[in-house]
Amino acid sequence: MTDQAVVAVQIGRRLRAEVVAATRCHLNLPVVVRVPPVLDDGTPFPTRWWLSCPLATRRVARLESAGGVRRLESYLASQPELAARLADAHDRYAAERSAALPEGADPIPTGGVGGIGGAGLKCLHAHYADTAAGHDNPVGALVRPYVEPLDCAVPCVISEDDAAIPNPDWRERS
Repeated sequence: MTDQAVVAVQIGRRLRAEVVAATRCHLNLPVVVRVPPVLDDGTPFPTRWWLSCPLATRRVARLESAGGVRRLESYLASQPELAARLADAHDRYAAERSAALPEGADPIPTGGVGGIGGAGLKCLHAHYADTAAGHDNPVGALVRPYVEPLDCAVPCVISEDDAAIPNPDWRERS
């Protein structure tokens, strides 16, 4: 099974560009993938680090649906040092993505993590993915304890007849 096939199953749709696994779980499946800044059809894509792991995605979604973005925005507003670190993370993210742009790309993605900048938040998935890919992202670091460990007993994707398919036995541990 290729990483491309696994990630397509993990996210539930066909990929719009080739991705590269940045981090893997204990079952050797991609958790975070690096996405090019311009997709195969020329669409600019602001998210450099994409969370593909269904378990991590599910856990971050729970935080977001429980008001996690608003709570973290409020917390950051009271923590100037943390807000400054987040602004630095947005700048680093944008610079890294810009450095990977193909020559002559137009239009190009803008913003930092998740296409936003400054001390703003948009998507906790993108911040966690940035942290899980090994970067200093204070929001991702705050989210991490709610997501990890990624402790699946069986892989989320398996091979059947040389095709990647969702594992019917996969589920989140209680």
